[in-house]
Amino acid sequence: MAEVVREVVVDASPATIFQFLIDPELHVKWLGTEAELDPRPGGVYRVLVGGKHSSVGEFVEVLPDEKVVFTFGWDEPDHPIPAGSTEVEITLIPDGDKTRVRLVHRGLPADAVSDHTGGWDNYLHRLTIATTGGDPGPDIAPDGE
Repeated sequence: MAEVVREVVVDASPATIFQFLIDPELHVKWLGTEAELDPRPGGVYRVLVGGKHSSVGEFVEVLPDEKVVFTFGWDEPDHPIPAGSTEVEITLIPDGDKTRVRLVHRGLPADAVSDHTGGWDNYLHRLTIATTGGDPGPDIAPDGE
């Protein structure tokens, strides 16, 4: 299994960014068109990505303003990454008056790394816009998906 590691520096505090990771109304400003989140160990993580793809897992670890870890996969028949089969860890690291957001997605099949790298780059860019008061626009699935 492989992993994707991405980092971005955001001009917002860890406390601000953390809310976008756990609050369904804020979550859909950067990732998803619908979100059901219960941010506690064992709580549900369910996000409709791009209005088409249902991602499903559960929260594993929630440290306020520091870190969120959840299982992740796709609730689609015969998908090679089934619901809850991988793990996403998002760590918020203070960096002066900004925050370094470090995302690690573990347990991916090697042939899924490229797609998920591009996906997370897109969503981390959207997170950067949303957490600083901007509007990244609607989450729309790319053509062909």
